[in-house]
Amino acid sequence: MTFTQLEIFALVAELRGFTAAALRLGVSQSAVSHAIKSLEQELGVQLIERQGAVADVTELGQRLLVRAREILGLAESMRQEVAAASGLNKGLLRIGSFGPTSSLKLIPAILDVFQKRYPGIEVRIDEGTDGDTLQWILDRRVDIGFIQQADDRFDTVDLVEDQMVALLPANHELAAKKSVSAQDLAHEPFIMPDAGCSTLIEPLFAAQGLCPQVRYRMSQVLTVLGMVGRGDGVSGMAELALPVDLAASHPNIAVRPFSPPVRRRVGLALRNLAQASPAAKAFVEVARKVKL
Repeated sequence: MTFTQLEIFALVAELRGFTAAALRLGVSQSAVSHAIKSLEQELGVQLIERQGAVADVTELGQRLLVRAREILGLAESMRQEVAAASGLNKGLLRIGSFGPTSSLKLIPAILDVFQKRYPGIEVRIDEGTDGDTLQWILDRRVDIGFIQQADDRFDTVDLVEDQMVALLPANHELAAKKSVSAQDLAHEPFIMPDAGCSTLIEPLFAAQGLCPQVRYRMSQVLTVLGMVGRGDGVSGMAELALPVDLAASHPNIAVRPFSPPVRRRVGLALRNLAQASPAAKAFVEVARKVKL
């Protein structure tokens, strides 16, 4: 068993394909297939099932994948420990990000400082939902992740705080109010953003014994804004998730705070900060100091 085999196994699992893994690595597909086959033969189990062009990890393979990522993570930490002794000039940092709050508002400002300070560190960013990011941290697919609610399973570092706001068609009768409540929106067709805000919106209604009348679920912020602007429904979102030029780009949308206010904290999460790689620790240090 070699590190190369484990790296290829982890990459095939992540990309769900032999061809995609080969392209990422810059090797032939046959080389990827050979590495997986050799690893399966050594372990005596099937790790990958092929279904046409799609490669899925078997049930046992999923358990072994966690171990493979642990081994690869430890190996990368060792490399970075050595690199740190000479100024942290090399290494890989894998970051999990959810939605526009972290991907567009937070990461660019942090990376601007981080990459100037540590130009030799390769940064790889995976984007998904808040739930995806949490799972990636558990699976060791990423070293560090942006999250919007503290989680006892991880070490967390708060970075910023904002609030949830209601999005209304500008000509909606509720737009005349300075703030809106869950009760105000309870009977309106609701457009639920699935990038992470739903985990805050649903409890907001539940706390008052209500349930939003969800008519649409969307993962893209701009799609939600477009539908609200057309009058297809109302929605709720975190302020930092909204475009900076919202008033100019979407004049047909009214933004109102919730009453009572609903605050949201966004921060970083790691499995164990004390045992994190030097690159991950350096990223946390930079993130804490950058003005966001």
